[in-house]
Amino acid sequence: AGLGRLRPAILGVVGLLLTAIGSAQGVQGVDPKDLLHPPADSWLTFHGDYSGRRHTSLAEITPQNVGALQQVWRFQTGQNQAIKASPILANGILYVTTPDNIWAVDARTAKELWHYQNPPNNAFHIGHRGAAVYKETVYLTTPDCHLIALNAKDGKVKWNIVIADFKKGYWSTNAPLIVGNHVMVGVSGDFDNLPGQLKSVDADTGATQWIFYSTPPPGQKEPASGGATGGQMWTTGTYDPVLNLVYVGTGNPTPVLNGGVRPGNNPWTCSIVALNPDTGKLVWGFQASPHDTHDWDASEVPVLADANFRGQPRKLLMQASRNGYFFVLDRTNGKSLLTVPFATVNWAKGIDAEGHPIPDPAKYPSKDGVLVAPNESGATNFRPPSFDPKTGLFIVSAQDGYGIYFFKSDHGAYGWAGADYGVAGKAFLRAIDYQTGKIVWNHPIGDGAGTAGVLTSDTGLTFSGDITGNAMAFRTSDGATLWHQAIGRMNNGPITYQLDGRQYVVVGGGSSLYAFALPKGETPK
Repeated sequence: AGLGRLRPAILGVVGLLLTAIGSAQGVQGVDPKDLLHPPADSWLTFHGDYSGRRHTSLAEITPQNVGALQQVWRFQTGQNQAIKASPILANGILYVTTPDNIWAVDARTAKELWHYQNPPNNAFHIGHRGAAVYKETVYLTTPDCHLIALNAKDGKVKWNIVIADFKKGYWSTNAPLIVGNHVMVGVSGDFDNLPGQLKSVDADTGATQWIFYSTPPPGQKEPASGGATGGQMWTTGTYDPVLNLVYVGTGNPTPVLNGGVRPGNNPWTCSIVALNPDTGKLVWGFQASPHDTHDWDASEVPVLADANFRGQPRKLLMQASRNGYFFVLDRTNGKSLLTVPFATVNWAKGIDAEGHPIPDPAKYPSKDGVLVAPNESGATNFRPPSFDPKTGLFIVSAQDGYGIYFFKSDHGAYGWAGADYGVAGKAFLRAIDYQTGKIVWNHPIGDGAGTAGVLTSDTGLTFSGDITGNAMAFRTSDGATLWHQAIGRMNNGPITYQLDGRQYVVVGGGSSLYAFALPKGETPK
């Protein structure tokens, strides 16, 4: 009888416990709809959202109070590898990666929640861009070209698949892009003559859905390619949900410096391609560097914006490319709207009617060497830019540099096939007017090539870093320095989010992750 009287109470407690357990489990979940409209307490993709703009509407940190930013925590990976990844934030947990490693970290305290380490392997460990999240799963690519699905709650492996054969010369640094139930991952591979590929797998099972090859797949020949291989897709793309198109930059052709064995423009290397994420089919392509002979990947971020362009509403795609040119395209069809240099260039004879730079054969690598701008590291590279729609400024870590390129017949027709030597380089944070391509301001950040990405805000701030190891905040309108903090060299893009009403800015410095915020009680000014 006593148990009978207690049964409703027991059932009520059990119900509450089940609800609490369900909520606790759900804490790790990411609603796929949130990828379309990320909430303020998150940073759900490599770029923060699908557009690639790396721009925030969070308004607590302003030009007037940014000088008061202070470090609130530091997370040390204990690894030799620098953090090149943009951390992912979901449900109060940060996921940060280095090659073969991922950590789940409390975003409020930097307490480590779990750590997964891929088994040792002999693949190329050049760096890593970050993870991806979907529902209750975190996805990690590895140098030996695996894609691993981990339980977001505890880091346990759900499944592990091969993206490509690393023994053939592929490796992976990619932060996956998730669209619907498609997990899209690219690879790298410059040292061997390998076709570029982007693979899409089912988010729940890892089953292959499609593979897009930027150059002909093994066993196939396409006369248009001129015999080129390469065109690897190692940087995370962007996505337009209205057009249902994914935009990805492709890498250089191989053999890299020996253009003579691969005549023609070598599509789709050094290009921006638009793909249907449901089928992997090419919708359009635009080649940034036809017949590249200088290792100038067009893998830089294809940034999307809906804006007026010279008085007409347009769906725009913008890219500051490694070859030194700034491109503005109509992303519905890939047609050129603007092509203009944003850094020192001397390799092109002009711009053709379709907006492509025209290579100057006098600047091809030669036996005696030829002086070329930019150098091999490029006018920009892996560090992501930002676009501020309020000012119309596209802000990029740029370099004015020269290199000497060599090629002679005994260098062969395989892999690198040549040599290059950088002889000069000056780094800048550079603001470009997207309407004209004109440089609005330059902020010198040191000698050589920068490595820090860029973040902008509605309040008029730009966050990045310099070569000497400072995290920095600039006034977006004119590039004036407003705050800096020595943390070690930044190799990633800053992110920002709001938790418990407080805005955080998180950056990588060396092998540590740093969080900055205003002192508690500080109000926007």
